[in-house]
Amino acid sequence: MATQPLPLLLLFVTISSLPASSTAATNAHYLEAACNVTQHRALCMHSLASFSHSAAWKQKNPCWWARAAVTVTLAEAKHLGRFLAKVKHGGRMRGGRAGALADCIECFGDAVEELHSSLGELRRLEKGTFECQMSNVETWVSAALTNQDGCLDGFGGYKGKEVGEVKAKVLNATYFTSNALALVNNLASSGGFS
Repeated sequence: MATQPLPLLLLFVTISSLPASSTAATNAHYLEAACNVTQHRALCMHSLASFSHSAAWKQKNPCWWARAAVTVTLAEAKHLGRFLAKVKHGGRMRGGRAGALADCIECFGDAVEELHSSLGELRRLEKGTFECQMSNVETWVSAALTNQDGCLDGFGGYKGKEVGEVKAKVLNATYFTSNALALVNNLASSGGFS
């Protein structure tokens, strides 16, 4: 009798481990398929990896990935806004650089609002108003990207360590937003809703 539990235990471990590895491969497939519409695929896959552990039915839905992308983009924009405020309070940028920084902070404040509005709209999509809602979301995410690009433009010809650091972080944020816009556009063209 002592020999029966061991084979049963081994059988259970073997069976329970198969779906997990299979599920992981399926999750990776859904994530890769979703990110294929983006320009910055590696960033997309890295930033949305934590969302790939959800139920498969969610991962098949382009709405899931659009929401996830806007969520991580909003978090990135908020994080960058805090960084920009810290740079401003540090007082190391003067003259035109300080003006460009103030404009950049305003641009990111606007971008955060637009992304927040987009996420709210994505959370309440309805079949009867889907096209109108998606038009709003596309407009807001596009406007967020325009604001971020405006921040970069403001630093145009300025140089220096702090300026370089700000520009690099803002450029990275534009990649997040570009990916979010691609996934939002993909959802809009799919005609699907949650």
